[in-house]
Amino acid sequence: MGILGDTSVIFDLDGTLVDSEPHYFEAGRQTLAEQGVTDFTWTDHERYVGISTRETITRWKERYGLTASVDELLADKNRRYLELARASTRVYPEMRAFVELLADEGVPMAVASGSSPEAIEAILSGTGLADRLKTAVSADEVARGKPAPDVFLEAARRLGADPADCVVLEDAAPGAAAAHAAGMRCVAIPYVAAQADDPAFATAGLLVRGGQRAFTAREAYDWLIRSVRTG
Repeated sequence: MGILGDTSVIFDLDGTLVDSEPHYFEAGRQTLAEQGVTDFTWTDHERYVGISTRETITRWKERYGLTASVDELLADKNRRYLELARASTRVYPEMRAFVELLADEGVPMAVASGSSPEAIEAILSGTGLADRLKTAVSADEVARGKPAPDVFLEAARRLGADPADCVVLEDAAPGAAAAHAAGMRCVAIPYVAAQADDPAFATAGLLVRGGQRAFTAREAYDWLIRSVRTG
């Protein structure tokens, strides 16, 4: 057993491991424009950070009175997103360094995301993260997306880990709430800085208020070691 004991680490994908939110915004903007909604802004997009694509589109249908079905809109947005994601998706350098630190220790790792299985696979393969992160769960594969704990609990099940031994890395309040509901510790790195005071982030064991600009692999690793030692 290594220095981190029985610890397993579960990563959210979008906005946590990779800077994919601009692609999601652009795919959503194009999808909505096709439906006649031409004033969708980045501020509008920020309302949906951290929830599944299907849930986002369900809310869009109600908000904008869209006539197309959820499945039609989902297929359109996912198609547009995959084109953008395959062209270029950036891994946060300190996150890649953190994954490597954990891999060197033999820590079991998984991805648990609101994105589709196809999007997760495309990003992990395209960025080279698939070699380190072989276990991945999409919210499409469980009954409920975040803030419900389902996707994290399924990731723990696939890793053969006790939820109490799992640490989640998350950028969004619904994800932090899901980690808490799953009985897992959480390292929170808010993607939207203005959301750092959201009550869901108060449940995190480590809150990096400055987001990705302030996150370092070493700080997160040292926190993990301290959390293991203090039980």
